[in-house]
Amino acid sequence: MESIPYQEQNNSRFATQLKTWIKSNGALTALILLLLANALITPNFFAMQTLYINLTQVTPIAIVAIGMCLVIASGGGGIDISVGSVLALAGALAPLVFMSDFGINNPALGIALAITLPLLVASFCGLFNGFLVGHYKIQPMIATLVLFISGRGIAQVLTGGDIQTFNNKAFQYIGTGKILGLPVQALILILMALAVSIFIKKSMFGRYLLAVGGNEKAASLCGLPSYKVKLAVYAFCGFCAGLAGLFTTAINSASDANTAGLLMELDAIAAAVVGGTIMAGGRAPVIGAVIGALVIQMMSYTLLANGISDSVAMVAKAVIIIAAIYLQMHSKNKG
Repeated sequence: MESIPYQEQNNSRFATQLKTWIKSNGALTALILLLLANALITPNFFAMQTLYINLTQVTPIAIVAIGMCLVIASGGGGIDISVGSVLALAGALAPLVFMSDFGINNPALGIALAITLPLLVASFCGLFNGFLVGHYKIQPMIATLVLFISGRGIAQVLTGGDIQTFNNKAFQYIGTGKILGLPVQALILILMALAVSIFIKKSMFGRYLLAVGGNEKAASLCGLPSYKVKLAVYAFCGFCAGLAGLFTTAINSASDANTAGLLMELDAIAAAVVGGTIMAGGRAPVIGAVIGALVIQMMSYTLLANGISDSVAMVAKAVIIIAAIYLQMHSKNKG
């Protein structure tokens, strides 16, 4: 007779703990549900080819989402809408380098330069955004609008607006190569996400970033280097966009300055928000941003694999974002 109340108490405690866990890990819960749904309704979902396709499609978005997560975490309405254009610029630069006379005559140096130069240029683009935001206190959306417009224009001028196709196995390896059956770019994403997450949690810079994002004025009064923090996170976001541009160009064996990275800024913001990044700043869930990108990718894949049109997938993506913002507001009001 006494075991029934005890059992009920245990069940109640488990239900409470489960509810708390789901609230704290909304994106991960959504991802698990999507995986379970696909296991039931999508043919060949666990085939290696399916895994490969999803990982290669989500990696550029997830990488840019990591950078976007840090930019948003820096507060002050932090956002970078130039990432798609910077991606296109970096993707256009790489083939120009290794297909140049220097790259053809010095293949190894050409490939090394084709990787490092676009990353440097992309980081400089981010640094420029950070300079406008941090030094001149320009609203981030307006500041990054400069490169949003001009970045793609520069890429189009460099390529003459033409699609550059190539056959360079060494460069293509970063987009199509595999290690232990997994795409190289996905492995780079995992290592990068873990490294950045640990760095933000353990380093002094991470504490500065969250302090500046939480209350920039108070952080400045305490002597924290708010300007340098913003320079660093915007430069890193540019670097992420550049890396995504290299992956996109390598996997397609072509660069197209007209279409590469279109709407990437919206996908990256959506992934960061779904992953738990608060638009007000002060919080940088890097792993959450990657999971957010996976949720959006899996939602789109689930619909498309089951014969539902791409336009419906876009609506579903919007619903996910609204749900994530609602949960953030609900959590904030309760707090």
